[in-house]
Amino acid sequence: MFKVVFYSLKEHRLRLNYFVSTGGTPSGHTAFVSALTVSVGLNRGFSSEFFTIVFVFSSIIVYDIVRVWGAVQTHSRILTVLLEKLPPEDRIQLPQLVGHTIGEVLIGLAVGAGFAAAVYFLFQA
Repeated sequence: MFKVVFYSLKEHRLRLNYFVSTGGTPSGHTAFVSALTVSVGLNRGFSSEFFTIVFVFSSIIVYDIVRVWGAVQTHSRILTVLLEKLPPEDRIQLPQLVGHTIGEVLIGLAVGAGFAAAVYFLFQA
């Protein structure tokens, strides 16, 4: 939802495709796993085995987002340059926005953790 609003405002038109797109600010995967991790920590305790399990899996996902998907995006850019040397009828379009920068991941971490904490403290009564 954040990406749809952010990019719609930035581009001055409704951008519903960001509901299902990869890449961009913030990292949706990172926001999701950081929200899950903070939620489990707040509800079960940051020293619980549940938090430890979620934290480890979230760390693996964030690592993959930065390293693996970042490499995929780099390869996509390189292949696009190479494809431009082909005749137009043989070219294919590769997605350019696949991975995330460190900044996008950090914003995802902040958005997810902040949202989870806000919901926890708003509805804790």
